Amino acid sequence: MPEKYVIARYEVKGHKFEVLVNPDLALKVKEGKEVNIDELLIGDYIYKDARKGLKASPESMREVFGTDDIRKVAIEIVKRGEIHLTAEQRRRILEEKKRQVINLIAKNVIDPKTKLPIPPKRIENAMEQARISIDPFKPAEAQIEEIVSKLARYMPIKIAKAYVAVKIPPQYSGRAYRVLTGLGEIKKTTWLNDGSLVAEIEIPAGMQQEFIDKINELTRGNASIKVLHVR
Repeated sequence: MPEKYVIARYEVKGHKFEVLVNPDLALKVKEGKEVNIDELLIGDYIYKDARKGLKASPESMREVFGTDDIRKVAIEIVKRGEIHLTAEQRRRILEEKKRQVINLIAKNVIDPKTKLPIPPKRIENAMEQARISIDPFKPAEAQIEEIVSKLARYMPIKIAKAYVAVKIPPQYSGRAYRVLTGLGEIKKTTWLNDGSLVAEIEIPAGMQQEFIDKINELTRGNASIKVLHVR
C-alpha cells in the first residue's frame, strides 16, 4: 500500500469493512466537507481485510449500508469509522490542526482586562502549559469553545466581538462593500449623497487590526475607521 494512503475501518453487526483512502481527504470528510471521491479512494474495492486483500461481500454491504455501491459505502466507512494513520501522518495532521485552532482562537478572543487581541504565540504557550490536546478529526471551529474555557484557568481570555464604524470614500465604496461582507456581519449601512458608504460591522474581536489593515489597503488610507465597542 503506498505510504500516502491509509486504511479507514468500520466494524458493525459482526462485519468489518475497510477501504484505502488519502488521509488528508479522509480528514476533510470527517469534518463534513465535500471531496473528490476519485482522489479520496485508491482502488475500487471494499475489503473485510485490506492487508490480506480479502474483499467484503455485496450482501454484507447491503445489510449494513443498504447498498453495495462502492462509492457510497466508502464514504460511509470514512464518516462512521476510524482512520488508521501512521505516526508521521498523525504528527503532521495534528500540527496542521493545531495551527488552525490557534489562529482561529486568536481571531476570536481578547484579553478581557485590556480589551486587546491575544497574540497566537501567547495562546500556544498557554495551551502547552494547560496540556490541551487537539482532536485531529474534529473541525477546528468545534473545538474553540472548550479550549478557550480551559485556557481561562491559565490566562485572561474571552471570546468577543468588536463593533466597528467605517466611512468609505465614494471612489472605493462599491468594492469596499463586498470586502466588508467577507470580513464580518454588516449591521447598518448608509449611502451618502456623494456616494460614500457609512457602515457598522461586527467582526471577531481578534481581527481588529487585520480589519483596519485591509480597509486602509483598499482605500489607500483614506477611510475613517472607529472601534465602537468590544464585548
